[in-house]
Amino acid sequence: MTRAEGLPEGPPKGPQKGPLKGPLANPDFRRLWTAGFVSETGDWIFMIAMPVYVYQLTGSVTATATNFILELLPGLLLSPVAGVLADRWDRRRLMIGVSLLQVLVLLPLLAVDGPGQLYLVNLVTCAQAALATVFQPAKYALLPSVVAPEDVAAANGLASLNGNLARLLGASCGGFVVAGLGLPGVLVIDAASFLVAVALLARPFGVPRPAAVREPVWQAWVAGLREIRNRRGLRLMVLPVGLIGLAQGLFAVLFVVFVTERLGGGEGETGLLRGVQAIGGIAGGALIGTLARRTDPGRLLGWALLVFSAMTAFTWNSAYVTTAIWFQAALFAVLGAPGIGVFAGRMAIVQLHTSDATRGRVLASFQSVFDGFTALGMALAGALAGLLGLPFALDVQAALLGVAGVLALWHFRPGARAAEAAEPHAGAATGTEAAGTAGAPDRTPSPASSSPASP
Repeated sequence: MTRAEGLPEGPPKGPQKGPLKGPLANPDFRRLWTAGFVSETGDWIFMIAMPVYVYQLTGSVTATATNFILELLPGLLLSPVAGVLADRWDRRRLMIGVSLLQVLVLLPLLAVDGPGQLYLVNLVTCAQAALATVFQPAKYALLPSVVAPEDVAAANGLASLNGNLARLLGASCGGFVVAGLGLPGVLVIDAASFLVAVALLARPFGVPRPAAVREPVWQAWVAGLREIRNRRGLRLMVLPVGLIGLAQGLFAVLFVVFVTERLGGGEGETGLLRGVQAIGGIAGGALIGTLARRTDPGRLLGWALLVFSAMTAFTWNSAYVTTAIWFQAALFAVLGAPGIGVFAGRMAIVQLHTSDATRGRVLASFQSVFDGFTALGMALAGALAGLLGLPFALDVQAALLGVAGVLALWHFRPGARAAEAAEPHAGAATGTEAAGTAGAPDRTPSPASSSPASP
């Protein structure tokens, strides 16, 4: 799967004809978008079905929790390697290879007929999660090459919309599939989703492909970190991404305490309030897909974070007025919308400020920053609530989003872009990196292309 020399044509530019506008007017993006949706739906079906099956098989809460943990570990451990693979090999072919491997990895589950084969279930779960970790950076690293620069933020919004749709559909179906069809039904539906993704990705995209970078994995990963250091737009994103991750980690823990202690709810109410956020995410994805084409990614990120911060603070403090679950469900549903704007703006800034040759590694490194700060937030949540009290700890969580928004608006203000445009190309830092960018134009936005009229 080594990269071949590039095709001459790139993503379509200029106005698109037909009823579809923006990224959806691009047939290559539609294929990539649909393939991502189908693959993620299969991932969610598997992620939900396997712990349910493990509990049915063993009746053990510990065994079920272990299966959940094995779904999470690969994302934390393999993210840097996944980024290197996304830059080392042709991304479309890598996604095809991952999808085919996901089908093959399911086959050992055919041998499971009792608790004695639980190790097979756990091995397959870990392998599937590891392969999904490789698929995502390849998809998001390929996306800016498929669409025009002014459509990158909108394309990310639509991709996030897909993620919410896949979560709603896959998570809803996973339990029912394993209950109604058993493990064979899960295997058939999951394998079918991956094969459909392969079919959608089979035809090459009309995009240039840079020459392969053949550094050892460690050196290639360091080259991605060097890209972050050398590019102002990427350097300035590290702290906002860390603050967003910290807020997310605090939310993951404090949310459960909020529902149980402030709202007087239980497991059902906790699941309901987390699930309805996907509804707002779907509506937000459709809105951001339009809004992102009319504003700069930096402003999109900054204002989305400020709105997210204000709405989150209002939601936490609304419990002083009412603890009615229907009211809280409405608030949490709305919260999903600015969350899509945050994701779309954050991804677009990183994608547009990175050379194509290192984009996979840079995206994976930022994901590691986000995951690391999320883990830190989870670790600090209990101590923060104990020290400050739950109400103030919740307000701190909302304030972190606001601080990240202010930083984004300041860092990517129009007057700051002249300094960024004057920076040398980060890919020229080493000969290997320079060779890796051959044939792939740098998509770092110029001051003109970052104006309000042309994101």
